Amino acid sequence: MSAAARLGDARTIPEELWDFRQAIRRMATERIAPRAAEIDRTGEYPWDVRRLLAEHDVLGLPFDEGFGGTGTGTLMLQMAVEEIAEACASSALILMVHELGSLPIAMHGTEEQRRRILPLLASGEWSPAFALSEPEAGSDPRAIRTRAVRDGGDWVINGQKCWITNAGVADYYVVFARTGGPGALSAFIVEKDRPGLEVGKLERKLGIKGSPTGSPSFTDVRVPAENLIGEEGKGLAVALGTLERTRLGAAAQAVGIAQGAVDHANVYAGERLAFGSPIADLQGIQFKLADMQTRTSAARELLYKACTLADLSPTPDDLGMWTSMAKLFASDTAMAVTVEAVQVLGGYGYVSDYPVERMLRDAKITQIYEGTNEIQRLVISRAMRRSSTAA
Repeated sequence: MSAAARLGDARTIPEELWDFRQAIRRMATERIAPRAAEIDRTGEYPWDVRRLLAEHDVLGLPFDEGFGGTGTGTLMLQMAVEEIAEACASSALILMVHELGSLPIAMHGTEEQRRRILPLLASGEWSPAFALSEPEAGSDPRAIRTRAVRDGGDWVINGQKCWITNAGVADYYVVFARTGGPGALSAFIVEKDRPGLEVGKLERKLGIKGSPTGSPSFTDVRVPAENLIGEEGKGLAVALGTLERTRLGAAAQAVGIAQGAVDHANVYAGERLAFGSPIADLQGIQFKLADMQTRTSAARELLYKACTLADLSPTPDDLGMWTSMAKLFASDTAMAVTVEAVQVLGGYGYVSDYPVERMLRDAKITQIYEGTNEIQRLVISRAMRRSSTAA
């Protein structure tokens, strides 16, 4: 992150969080950034990075101290995602999915479920997955076809999921299935070794190549009744309540990608000579860099505002609007800024010798997952309508 951005953050972030953030920044810069190009090139899951995050308590960020976590809240969690994403977006997704696959249990699970699973996640021993999307049910979870039927003391699950992050490396999946009519969904903990669970093929993707994305299938998979998360038939609320929070992770990842692109473009512009001077002396380049930094800084401020609201108790009624705005603006910013970064570098921006082409490819998914930006605009506009009606 640029020196100017660091100065602004130091004035607004509590000192105890600032010190932790600085430690994560050093780790990301010294240990993760040198691995980023290789992770992207090979497409292999970075087990070494996951161990590194566990050793430095980063994987404990989503959890309360009672479950072995840091208890430092949403803002600290998303600042960590941002710092790691600036170095390597694939590695940031390890922490993002750690929250996504655990929040349903933390928010809606029984005490036994929390005690059984959350400490294993906080220590980094386990990693989760969140299995909501299906071939015919992406933005509309009510269209889910996977079914769960009660059979004595068990639930029997049959169906197909897709676009599931951590497929093949997760120790359990939070699986959403129909247990009644349309929209009557329930959420279940499905451990990886349950007979009938098949990981399926992994996708070949444009970006975030070091994070596996697959299509797990469930054929007569039996789970005990105590693996039901929350109330039967209330799984849609579990899913939407989770995504309302975890879309902040996509926003933080986008801000990190954008800042990384800004910094690389800025350094390059100061070193690249044209017409006898650095291209940073050219007004056309200066204006690009200024706009890139301004948009990224604005996205960060919106992200931190939404994180601060998420940490309030009770949370405000309009939290969903703020998290949607943060995700929408940050991801659109990441895409715009990385495109401009490639332009600043010219031909060098188009080849893998420099990281901005990877950042551009990684940025695109932030506009799609955790709810497409079109869905975020719907969430925002509906919240605005409710507010105007209430007034």
